[in-house]
Amino acid sequence: MQASRLRRLSRRAVLGGLVALPALAARSAGSDALPPSLAFLRAAAPLTAANQVLNVMEFEALAREALPPAHFGYLATGADDDRTVARNHDAFSHYEIRAHRFVDVSRIDTTLRLYGTPWTTPIYLSAVSGQRAFHPDAELATARASRSRATLMMLSSVGSTALEPVTEARGAPVWQQLYPTDDWAVTEAVVHRAERAGSPAIVLTIDSMPSRNNETLRRAMAVDSRHCPDCHLNNSHDIVRKGPMYAGLDLTKVTTHAPPDITPAYLDRLRALVGGKLLVKGVVTGEDAALAVAHGVDGVIVSNHGGRNEETLRASLDCLPEVAAAVAGRVPVLLDGGVRRGTDVFKALALGATAVGIGRPQAWGLAAFGQSGVEAVLDILNRELQQIMRQAGTPSLARITREHVIASTWR
Repeated sequence: MQASRLRRLSRRAVLGGLVALPALAARSAGSDALPPSLAFLRAAAPLTAANQVLNVMEFEALAREALPPAHFGYLATGADDDRTVARNHDAFSHYEIRAHRFVDVSRIDTTLRLYGTPWTTPIYLSAVSGQRAFHPDAELATARASRSRATLMMLSSVGSTALEPVTEARGAPVWQQLYPTDDWAVTEAVVHRAERAGSPAIVLTIDSMPSRNNETLRRAMAVDSRHCPDCHLNNSHDIVRKGPMYAGLDLTKVTTHAPPDITPAYLDRLRALVGGKLLVKGVVTGEDAALAVAHGVDGVIVSNHGGRNEETLRASLDCLPEVAAAVAGRVPVLLDGGVRRGTDVFKALALGATAVGIGRPQAWGLAAFGQSGVEAVLDILNRELQQIMRQAGTPSLARITREHVIASTWR
């Protein structure tokens, strides 16, 4: 993204995001309609730096302004009517936080040890597709932000930057997400390459199927006047054949990046192949969580792929308690989907999550400001998490328990 383009990121984009917030949406007829108390914002100076943005949701509006229609549509899309996307975030409002006093919260400790590695925060950067669609520096900018904020990063196997330079930019190994394809030889090659690069964890995604109905993306593509071959070689959107992680492999037998026959026997085979930690991403029921643990996985990630692959109308957060109960502390339980505030992170931790991932927010920050945008998103969430930990009387992550949240009686 050109510097001049960054300078044009305007307060108007943020106003568009503001009126989308529940407290203002009912009072606003459009992105320029503001209640009298906020009318002064129309005269605010354009945003020129990521640290001027006040909350994560404002980055969405900035990303929409910065990106071509099809690229933003790809990022925003859900399946069918996009209702699961909306429910992922809305679910957090169905839980209230019980504030506790008479606790010494002069020091707040957000450090987490996961598989023996210490992290300064329970928030991690989840795998997000090919990030060159959002910024020229792509995954390298995200890796540098991960490094500067000492944050765990998970790299998509269909990312637009190869694992090795991402690892170098991160300054430490990253977790490797895995789309295994339906050719076992390709699966083996990807796993071996990741482990040679030092990846301590392979994260198998199990919620993708060979097709999905992304209508928002299709509508965005229809209004995008750019010539696709300018970005996509031979007009191809094949995420495997254009992905650096699969470069040099024989892909002639590959028909899909997500095989529809992942069974317990498949898990056993992959478990025997992976030398490090093996996690499964896309677990949303207690039964599947218990099965995965029984077949040797080291962790489960409660996720519905941000609502992109399925229109089940079940939010990730609402699936978390039953998954955590089924796992019963035997392996870490992670969660992603709909996280927009530090209070969301707190609620997920209270309901049983060990760590909490962000997907779209990191891409919004990346699209708007590159590395500094991703850093700002992390800074905002971590700052908000520390603030609510003080209010809840929880000076450390270990002190956050189920008793700190209750089902909301207000709708």
